[in-house]
Formats: sequence, C-alpha cells, structure tokens
Amino acid sequence: MGTAFIILIVFGLFILMSSFFTVKQQSSVVIERFGKFHSVRNSGLQLKIPLVDRLAGRVNLKIQQLDVIIETKTKDNVFIKMKVSVQFKVIQEKVYDAFYKLEYPHDQITAYVFDVVRAEVPKLKLDDVFERKDDIAIAVKRELNEAMTTYGYDIINTLVTDIDPDIQVKNAMNRINAADREKTAAEFEAESSRIRIVAKAKAEAESKRLQGQGIADQRREIARGLVESVEVLNNVGINSQEASALIVVTQHYDTLQAIGADANSNLILLPNSPQAGSDMLNNMVASFTASNQVGEMMKKNNKKIVKPKPIEPQSGYEDDILPEVK
Repeated sequence: MGTAFIILIVFGLFILMSSFFTVKQQSSVVIERFGKFHSVRNSGLQLKIPLVDRLAGRVNLKIQQLDVIIETKTKDNVFIKMKVSVQFKVIQEKVYDAFYKLEYPHDQITAYVFDVVRAEVPKLKLDDVFERKDDIAIAVKRELNEAMTTYGYDIINTLVTDIDPDIQVKNAMNRINAADREKTAAEFEAESSRIRIVAKAKAEAESKRLQGQGIADQRREIARGLVESVEVLNNVGINSQEASALIVVTQHYDTLQAIGADANSNLILLPNSPQAGSDMLNNMVASFTASNQVGEMMKKNNKKIVKPKPIEPQSGYEDDILPEVK
C-alpha cells in the first residue's frame, strides 16, 4: 500500500509538472489537442492539459536574416556573383500560417530571390548593376512581400551586399580605370606645360618690348644730348661738321676706356694705333667737306636745267614723234 501510494504521488507530480510550460520572449508556441491545432501561446507561464495537449512547435518572432548567393549574367554577358541579404520575421498575428502553411521558409525565400535577381540583372550592363543595386534590392523586396505575406512572413528589408564579377573582368576594369586616369593625368600635364610655355613666351615678349623701349629711350636721350652738344660747340665757333667729328672721336675714346675697364674682355678694336683718333677726325672732316662740295655742285647743275615746253601736235600728225627741244 505504501509503495503504490508513493508511485501515485510521483505520477501526480509528473502530471502536474507537465501541465505547465514557459514561452520565451519574442517567440510563440503552437498547441495541438489530439493532433489538431488548438491555440497559440505567447511569452510567459502557460498551462496545458497533460496527455491531451501537446507543444507542436515553437515559432521565432525575432527578425532573421538569410544570405542568398546567386550567380547570374549581365546584359553584356559578364557572369557575376551577387550576395542578397533578406531580413524577415514572422507576423505575430499570423503564427498559424507561418507554422502550418510553409514548411521550409528559407528555401521559399531563396527561390524567390533567385527568380527576381535572374530576371532583373540580365537587363542591365555590368556598370549599371553596381549603380542600380538598390533598385534590384527594392524589386526583390516587393516580390517577396507579395509572396511571403500569405504565409505569415513580413520582409523587413533586402540588401545587395556584394557584387563579385569574374577575376579577369575585375582586372580588365582596373586596367581601364588606370588607363583613363593616366589619360586624364597626361591631359592635365599637357595643359600645365602649355600654360607654362605661354606664360614664358608672354614674359619674354614683354621683356623684349620693355628692352626695346629702353633702348629707344636711350637712343632718344643720346640724340638729344648730341643735339645739345652740337649747339654748345656752335656757340664757341665750331661748325656742325667739326662738332660731329669731335663727338664721334670722343665716343671712340669712351669706347676704348670701357673696353680697358673690363679685365675679362677679349674684344679687339681695329684700327688700334695711337694716331687712330686723329686719322678718324681728319677723315671725317675731309668727308664732310667733300660732301658739301658735291652738294653745291648738284645745286648749280639743277639751276642750269631748263624744262622743255610741251608742243601741241598738228592736225593729222597726232602719231608723229614730237621734235626735240634744244
């Protein structure tokens, strides 16, 4: 009697303990009674009828992520691998649908992702795939939402997290990018060289212009000084020819002095004799005198020349040669 009572007590405690169960936060438990759906229990301490009700399964209500890797080709026949991350969760009000209508949700989501990506990517070129990856992700999310809501799943977000072309394609793209950058750098360098050349040419032109202007001003002042010197010499009884010769000889000696002052000069001035200055003066005076004599003779000859008067042609002899005038 004592042993049976103990067994009964132990069995009763076991039944009592199996009547209670706990459900974790962000999860739900599906209860079946005699193999048929009975209820959905949420987080907390729950009670069921032993041997009648059973826990059919637990449903996770947290946001889950599924990474799907897809290999497809673009419009320009480049094969790429894309990684699409799908974030989803079970709708709490639709735990029954999520538990009974869909057995393998990950496989279902993967199939829809493959279908959408392989329908969208072949419409785009490789460069457009990188630029419009957000559009691809939106298309995947839209398609998944339409399909998975029926099964009690909510698609939170879809992200295209990786686009990986073939290694040869990536190397070609890198070479194209490097060549384009080298071309741009060469264009900038050429433009910089052109600017430097133009600036140097402008600077040289301005320098020569200023140099020419300086030489012109210098010669103008020299000429003005010569005029003043001739006027001073004329005032003391020296005529213009003698004054010019004297100035030239003076400049000759100034030149000799400048050459002698430069120790590194290797210029030789010919003729270079002691009487060179006096010879130059005499020659210049003689040439001026001869020039004056020639000028006087030309004036006298011009006065003796008489211009002939024109003779009117006689009638009928318009084509005859005019008679010479003595």
